Amino acid sequence: MNGNEHPPGGMRELLAIALPMMASTACEMVMTFTARLFLAKLGTAQMNAALGGGLMSFLMVTFFAGLLGYSTALVAQYYGARQKHNCAKVVTQAFLIALAAYPLILIGRPLVENFFRRSGIAPEQLEPQLLYFRILVWFSFIGLLRSVFSGFFSGIGRTRMVMFASLTSMLINIPAAYVLIFGKCGFPAMGIRGAAYGAVLAGMSGVAILAFAYFFGKQHREFAVSRSFRFDPGILGKLVQFGYPAGLEFFLNFAAFNAMIAIFHSCGQVIATAATVTYNWDMVAFVPLIGIEIAVTSMVGRYMGALSPDYAHRATLSGLKTGLIYSGAMLVAFVAAPGFLVNVFRPAANSAVFSEALPLSLFMVRLVALYVLLEAVVIAFSGALRGAGDTQWAMRISVLLHWMLVGILFVMLKVMHVSPETAWVVTIVWFLLFSMAFVARYRAGNWRNIRVIQEDRAPGLNDGFHETADL
Repeated sequence: MNGNEHPPGGMRELLAIALPMMASTACEMVMTFTARLFLAKLGTAQMNAALGGGLMSFLMVTFFAGLLGYSTALVAQYYGARQKHNCAKVVTQAFLIALAAYPLILIGRPLVENFFRRSGIAPEQLEPQLLYFRILVWFSFIGLLRSVFSGFFSGIGRTRMVMFASLTSMLINIPAAYVLIFGKCGFPAMGIRGAAYGAVLAGMSGVAILAFAYFFGKQHREFAVSRSFRFDPGILGKLVQFGYPAGLEFFLNFAAFNAMIAIFHSCGQVIATAATVTYNWDMVAFVPLIGIEIAVTSMVGRYMGALSPDYAHRATLSGLKTGLIYSGAMLVAFVAAPGFLVNVFRPAANSAVFSEALPLSLFMVRLVALYVLLEAVVIAFSGALRGAGDTQWAMRISVLLHWMLVGILFVMLKVMHVSPETAWVVTIVWFLLFSMAFVARYRAGNWRNIRVIQEDRAPGLNDGFHETADL
């Protein structure tokens, strides 16, 4: 490739990694969105239960998913340093972490169920929420394995395999959820239980594809997979050292997000319904941005591993441009057609709750457009900082700002009893401060001097490493 036409870290290289990951995360979003849409036809309580139960089940795995997710950056750094045999060793250490994590997740299940019962959730929502949560938690090991294999393929830039696995999961999930929720093709109508089992079936299929590709695909010989099945304290130590801040950040931030949802849900079914509709569309707009963040993390990790921080900087700016273009398109959609978007979730039967929630839903959905623009800035710079190894600062500032917002929303809605519209505006403004903090940290330039695998580097390595991801 001519470096002048397609410079390292440019848009072309980023899109080669980001587009499959955006498609992959979009598939995940479509599965969750479709299940909630199906459940909305059964009533607002079922839809709200799927949001509350689904978010909390995901919260149970977020620390370990975040820790395992750092394997993307670590694999990328070894890949950039031309140490391919260590890439596979990262996968083995990540698998050991997943194996230890599963029983810890199950131990926490009763605590969450007790939280649900004490949080003031309406009775018609509580029972289906508990059911949905239990099923997803029992099968949470599937998600951990997915993080392990996805981290490897994302780290080496072969994100099309992750996309293929996600696409297969989606094609299985949507018809399975429809059949099991509504009772088609001879199956009994299972409602929210059917939505949970449809998600489990889809997850198992995606993991099976990634596992088969890892153990039997072309990279088996290239990365010496067969010689990687051993405990490596050095690599495990790096994964934990740099991954635990990312995992802790993911867990505490997602806990804060769940707390925000719980605060809105505890204000009655009308506000709960408006918040659920809004966060469903927020998910639609935001989740594909995760694909850009993963691409930035992978590219920055690879170039930092090759001691090329200038190329890493160029990759960061490419991620920022891509994110702003995407979120700009989302802004147009949310501002132009909020009524259509909200009414997608209208129950099949007349619902007084939904009708009363409609004006608030319209207001909140319109403002989601600004939220997504701010998130595009955050994901570009946070992905770069994590890829370079600056995970401690990212964890501290992100957790602090998220939990400060939880406290503000609690005081506003539960103590001062201000309107939910005002609380939502404050939320958007707070994320403006969030984005400014990450921009300032990145511009300070400390990330350029971090060396995650410095002592592992082979002598005489070419610092100008550049390899294009598969297209």
